[in-house]
Amino acid sequence: QVQVVESGGGSVQPGGSLRLSCTASGRVSSIHRMDWYRQAPGKQRELVAATDSFSSGGTTVYANAVKGRFTVSRGNAKNTVYLQMNSLKPEDTAVYYCNAILKVTGLVGDYDLWGQGTQVTVSS
Repeated sequence: QVQVVESGGGSVQPGGSLRLSCTASGRVSSIHRMDWYRQAPGKQRELVAATDSFSSGGTTVYANAVKGRFTVSRGNAKNTVYLQMNSLKPEDTAVYYCNAILKVTGLVGDYDLWGQGTQVTVSS
């Protein structure tokens, strides 16, 4: 079974930091993309950061709202990515999701998998 799991959410005051992690586990042979989305109450899900050609060391692009404050990095463990969030603002409050488009060993085609989401709350 292949799955994507996020962790690391929580509550923080404005100006604080949090680090989210996302791991694609199971028989993953390669990952095309590994992206972060968020969805605030009453709003549509929006893209936060996108990393193309993930397994080949591709680059990351960021939404304007988080550019300069959020950073994506790779973990030492294979198929793990982190979202470091600094200078958090109340408007960053949302459920954050990890989305991976990947290939599974022994299967044909690409698979589009979402994690369960992790809540981030920024409030004083």
